[in-house]
Amino acid sequence: MLMLLFLSESALAQRNIVIKGHSENGSGKRVEILKRADQISQKEIIADSATIDQDGNFRLHLYTNYPMLVSMRIDNYSQSFYVEPARDYDILIPSFDWNMDEKKNIYLDPEPLPILFQNLPQDDINLQIDSIDRVISRFLEQNRVHLDQRFRPSAYWFDSLAVVLNRQCPDSDKEFVNRYKRYQLAELKYNLKFDSRKKLIEKYIKNQPIIYNDENYMSLFSTLFAYSISKGTKDISVYRLAHWVYNLDLDTYIDSIGTDPLLRHEQVRELAALQALQESYYNFHYYNAEMVVKMIEKIAERTKFAEHKTIARNIIDGLNNTKEEENKDLFSGITLPDVNKNPVSLEGLKGKWLYIAFVRAGDPASLAELETMAHFKDQCVAENEDVVFISIDCNREFQKMFHFLKNSKHGDRYNWTWLHFDGNYDLLRQFQITSYPWFVLVNPQGQVQYTITPAPSTGFLLNAPWKQQRKEEETSKNPLFR
Repeated sequence: MLMLLFLSESALAQRNIVIKGHSENGSGKRVEILKRADQISQKEIIADSATIDQDGNFRLHLYTNYPMLVSMRIDNYSQSFYVEPARDYDILIPSFDWNMDEKKNIYLDPEPLPILFQNLPQDDINLQIDSIDRVISRFLEQNRVHLDQRFRPSAYWFDSLAVVLNRQCPDSDKEFVNRYKRYQLAELKYNLKFDSRKKLIEKYIKNQPIIYNDENYMSLFSTLFAYSISKGTKDISVYRLAHWVYNLDLDTYIDSIGTDPLLRHEQVRELAALQALQESYYNFHYYNAEMVVKMIEKIAERTKFAEHKTIARNIIDGLNNTKEEENKDLFSGITLPDVNKNPVSLEGLKGKWLYIAFVRAGDPASLAELETMAHFKDQCVAENEDVVFISIDCNREFQKMFHFLKNSKHGDRYNWTWLHFDGNYDLLRQFQITSYPWFVLVNPQGQVQYTITPAPSTGFLLNAPWKQQRKEEETSKNPLFR
């Protein structure tokens, strides 16, 4: 699972794209425009942001010298579209139910941000690419039985798709669109197993310049080289690859994968190696994650390709494994209101066990877990005074939390720290909250203890880590064990 890092570019001097927008009912909300730093690391960058004014208007700026896919985001809703250099865009966001995420899980059933473009020219790349996607989707839907791998599909039907697509969407005067059509068909052909990886690499990548800025080309590159190295090759076992990584033997690693005829080209080989090392970071069964990062750092230091240096640095940032990130206070700069709307700073909680429940007051599933927390809370705190229970209410309306705690019959049962998320969606994204209730255990070192923290109903509080810590401390103080 890849982790997303967000960098602000608001102070960027060069701006050749203006996005002027109007939201019918989004006044006061923050709107962001995001782009990818590169197509290998997939790290997202906040290119610009603005607050929608009381009249519903906003303006965003960014810079690019090539067509680029961006994403507009408000709260938990987003929509992607293409922008071209030196263009102005007028968009309308019609009236929208911003509370929809409280009625359904939009992570499992995403709800796109509605965006209507005003006065787009007929040759706009969004319109052309949408036409290509529609033709492909319609053909696949109408002929899905003939293209289903369970029924031995024939390449004849894929060739028919290419004919239909070229007839209904002839080549454009914009090469970006032509590459999109060409590479979409190539990826589909590969996924349907109508052509081999070797043939497609020889046709679209070998002996051709790498188009780093073209998302269509890089998407095909990533697809064709995905796990082709990191899981071992025909001639090199994963154990040998892991051995070279552990010993930081970059020369042998690069030279050995270069025995593959498809990786003879130095530039292609190094780019594929960066992708493979990024994949290896998550394959902890074979690879040492720390050494993987150091190998990527070696490439960043030694590469003669400027693009690879940037990609390597982006990958390292994306893996979030730098010393600064490891020591960073998770709650640095975060202040949330309590039930009385008094601001509470979350800084300074390092040194304690924090059992944090992201909940929604009034939600039955959240309430069931809160009842279990209330049952065990006093016992847990009595056993270890360094245990702090925190509930962060994620209802959009503050009043729901207030009435739940102040006006309900059992509100006084939940006698621990309660805070409202106050529209801080960055906090929810930081902890990767995708449903409610969601639990996070932060250890005294200020680090998240588990990838997924068990809920109280699992019996987790009966044998939590802080209990083991207290037993070890008591044992160390007993003279019989010294």
